[in-house]
Amino acid sequence: MTLTRWSRPGTAYWNPFRQLNSLREEIDRLFESPLTDLSYNTQPLLSGWSPAVDVQEDADHYYVHAEIPGMNKNEIEISLHNGALTISGERKEFKRQEKAEVCRSERFLGKFQRTFTLPVPVQGDKVKANYADGILTVTLPKAEEAKPKHIQVNVS
Repeated sequence: MTLTRWSRPGTAYWNPFRQLNSLREEIDRLFESPLTDLSYNTQPLLSGWSPAVDVQEDADHYYVHAEIPGMNKNEIEISLHNGALTISGERKEFKRQEKAEVCRSERFLGKFQRTFTLPVPVQGDKVKANYADGILTVTLPKAEEAKPKHIQVNVS
């Protein structure tokens, strides 16, 4: 008969680094989730409002489409500085009916600003902006050095 020393189950394969890694992941989750949720959910509350934007790219241009209905084109500002496009403006108070009580108000008012860093240089003097049906479209032509080049391969 052989005697075997008793050991507590699970202690033979204890890996302290696995537990430290789990602790680190839990701390990361604890700090990232609330801050991410706060910045996402209260963004309009803390900084006014922010229009929805789509950015598209082809070989020669970037296209930025921003939803900003109910504004006059004179209330919209567009600037290009150090490779960053900024769209800003202010939506003014809507005309309210006299002697009418507000039952519900969901439209955002006030100032907004969206800034996009462009990954390649653009031709600033050829940027165009069009505002129609509440959609602002900014067309940014890429600089020649940023456009893809076709290189011919010669066989000898």
